[in-house]
Amino acid sequence: MLMPGKVKYRKRHKEPWRTRGKAYSGNMLAFGRFGLQALEGARLTQRQIEAGRIAIVRTVKRGGRLWIRVFPDKPMTKKPQDSRMGKGKGNVEFWVAPIKAGRMIFELDGISDDLAERALSLAGRKMPVPTRIVTKEALYEG
Repeated sequence: MLMPGKVKYRKRHKEPWRTRGKAYSGNMLAFGRFGLQALEGARLTQRQIEAGRIAIVRTVKRGGRLWIRVFPDKPMTKKPQDSRMGKGKGNVEFWVAPIKAGRMIFELDGISDDLAERALSLAGRKMPVPTRIVTKEALYEG
């Protein structure tokens, strides 16, 4: 699973990292010819990112190259089920990557168009947000 090796503070506030608005960085293809782009803002958990990665790798079968453009570095805490109010913040349960609309999640290169489209559409079904598949040719044509 994806998670940071070491963080400065174990627990963080939930509010400061917003997922509203558009992504002004990370919204273009940087490495591959094909990409999976988020159309809305959300928080991607480490399990959702891993599920998308596995769906792509199983479809592509040893071909091409995959880049994961998001990393879950924000801790999410939870308190136990039957605990009373107070007594401090809960323990870290999982890690999330906050993304804004337009952010590239995965990029692919070195495979055919139809195989890339099939792999990225399968990965898009694992995501909690609507996504679209973009290609380098379509992105820079205008």
